[in-house]
Amino acid sequence: MFIRCIQAESKKIRRSLLLPACILIPVIPAVMGTFNYLQNLELLKSEWYSLWTQHTLFYASFFFAPLMGLYASYLWRLEHRHNNWNMVMTAPVPAAGLFFGKLAVLLLITLLTQLWMGVLFLISGKMAGLPGLCPPSILLWLLRGTIGALPICCLQLFLSMNIRSFSIPIGIALLGSVAGVLINNEGKGLFWPYSLMLLGMNANGSNKTLTEGYLPFIFSAFIFSLIFCIAAVWELNHRDIKA
Repeated sequence: MFIRCIQAESKKIRRSLLLPACILIPVIPAVMGTFNYLQNLELLKSEWYSLWTQHTLFYASFFFAPLMGLYASYLWRLEHRHNNWNMVMTAPVPAAGLFFGKLAVLLLITLLTQLWMGVLFLISGKMAGLPGLCPPSILLWLLRGTIGALPICCLQLFLSMNIRSFSIPIGIALLGSVAGVLINNEGKGLFWPYSLMLLGMNANGSNKTLTEGYLPFIFSAFIFSLIFCIAAVWELNHRDIKA
C-alpha cells in the first residue's frame, strides 16, 4: 500500500509543472549569489568557500523552505479540491501510508534540488573564474543540508495538510526562514526547524558552525521530524479535515 501511495504521488508530480520549478527556481539564488560574490571580490578572498557563503546566503536562508512549501502545497492540492477529503478519509488507505507516501516524494524532490544546487554552484564557480574544482567538503555540506531539510519537509506537509490555501504555507515557510536566520545568528539554530538547513549547509562560511558536533544536529532534525510526522498521522486518524 505504501508503494502504491508513492506511485500515485509520483504520477501527480510528473503531470505538473513542479519539475520545471525544481530546475528554474534554484537558478535564482545561484545567480544572485554569484553576482554578490563578483561585486565583493576585495572582501571575499576564500574563492570557492566565499562563493559558497554567497550562494547559501540566498538559497538556504530565503529560497529553500518556500520551495519545499510550494511542493508540499501541490502534493495536498488535489485533496483540498471539492469534496475530495471525504473520499480520502473513507478510502482503504492508512493515514500513515498517505502521509509518508507524500513525504517520500517530497524528500526525493529535495534530494534532486540539492544535487542541482551543487551542479549550479560548480557551474557558477567556473563562470566566475575560480581555479580547479570545488572542495570536497561542499559535498558534505550538501548532505548535511539534506538532513536539515527533513524537518522542513515534514512541517510543510503538515501545514499544507491543514491549510487549504495554496500560498499561506509558502508564506509561513518564508517567514520561518527569516526567523531562522535571526535565531541562528543567536546561536540557537538547533531549536528552530527552519534554522537546521542553514546549519547543515554551513551557510555562514565557518567550519565551526556545528561546534557541538554532528550528533545534536542530527538529533534535533530527527526529533522535529518525528513530532511533525506523529502530529500529521494522528490528525489524519482522529480528526475530520473539512474541505
